[in-house]
Amino acid sequence: MNIRVSPQADSVEAVEATPLAQLNPGRAARFQDDTIWPVFERLRREDPVHLTEESEFGRYWSVTKWDDILAVDTNHEAFSSADGITLPNLEAMEAQRKALGEDRPRRAGAGFITMDEPDHGRQRKAVSPTVAPGNITKMSPIVRERAGEILDSLPIGQEFDWVDLVSKELTAMTLATLFDFPFEDRRKLTYWSDVVTNAPGHGPVTSWEQKARDMMDCFGTFKQIWDQRVDAAEPGIDLISMMANNTATRDMPVQEFQGNVILLIVGGNDTTRNTISGSVYALNKNPDQYAKLRANPELISSMVSETIRWQTPLAHMARVATRDIEVGGKMIREGDRVVMWYISGNRDESRIARPNDYIIDRERPREHLSFGFGIHRCVGNRVAEMQLTIIWEEILKRFPEIKVLAEPQRTYSAFVHGYETLPVIIPTRN
Repeated sequence: MNIRVSPQADSVEAVEATPLAQLNPGRAARFQDDTIWPVFERLRREDPVHLTEESEFGRYWSVTKWDDILAVDTNHEAFSSADGITLPNLEAMEAQRKALGEDRPRRAGAGFITMDEPDHGRQRKAVSPTVAPGNITKMSPIVRERAGEILDSLPIGQEFDWVDLVSKELTAMTLATLFDFPFEDRRKLTYWSDVVTNAPGHGPVTSWEQKARDMMDCFGTFKQIWDQRVDAAEPGIDLISMMANNTATRDMPVQEFQGNVILLIVGGNDTTRNTISGSVYALNKNPDQYAKLRANPELISSMVSETIRWQTPLAHMARVATRDIEVGGKMIREGDRVVMWYISGNRDESRIARPNDYIIDRERPREHLSFGFGIHRCVGNRVAEMQLTIIWEEILKRFPEIKVLAEPQRTYSAFVHGYETLPVIIPTRN
């Protein structure tokens, strides 16, 4: 494959020369430039539980190896989600405070994922029926039909952006189905997800004022949908109806409602969208694996899981220690922010054989950290896997090859590990 390569911003030599105490793995520019890997390799080797004293996120710990990440993720009593599940950019929070005219910065609500027990469990159960196996089975034919329509509309023999025409479109269609959202307005869901996960200057918005206006438009739209469905005689199975008619969520405060909307939009968008793009990119980077998949379509399921590991669409999750506790030989103090770098744990040499290689027929392909563990494990993971499996079943029916023409433009984020653009071409048949 002849992919034009973007310049590297942080060489291996530069990372090795940086004093260990000064390493800040959360720098978003490294994720955008795809130069994060030497940082995590060094931390896993020299300082698996690493303290960054000063950064744009303040003081925080990085947990970079599989076993330590699992220990934090499964101990919800000692590591709380209530103060946010991402690295908080302090400058961005202050800018947002000014844009909203608030007295002090506050973190945007992210729904039940930022709750501890017992509130977390009650609210999570409210939406779980929508993504239960039975409902996924009912959704699958709809997703397959729409996936086929997307693929049949693609221009053959012409360059186009895979992210826009396929990845965003399929996830928007599925999200619209999960929300029972007006289908003609489905791309609003994708847009709002990008507004939430990007700071002004990166993504669709140019100012904090615009971001605030767009989010108010999102919340206003969902409030109207909520009002139409609350106390329905025969509630639907969509996510909003589930919350509007469940005793655990029907009377939740406005900020919790808004947080759950954000959680469900972003959670339903980013994993699937970026893994669809990541699978095309990874198969092109590894043509032997692409040939293996074409020869044996039964490998689609394991290829999907391997892509979710190799790509790791959400790079991290964060917690705050509720008490002094030791992790990996380091003493974490009460109130310290702890970042679980899933993207590093998924490349942990002590846990996964040849972790940097993309191998679609691994013996245990579902062995990855990308969906998290414990009470906060991704509630929609089966929906994501269903979409990814279907799109590749339909791709292999139609196209012998999808060729990547250049390196993707990656997302400027230490949280969403994704793609903004991916230029491809589907060659004409001889």
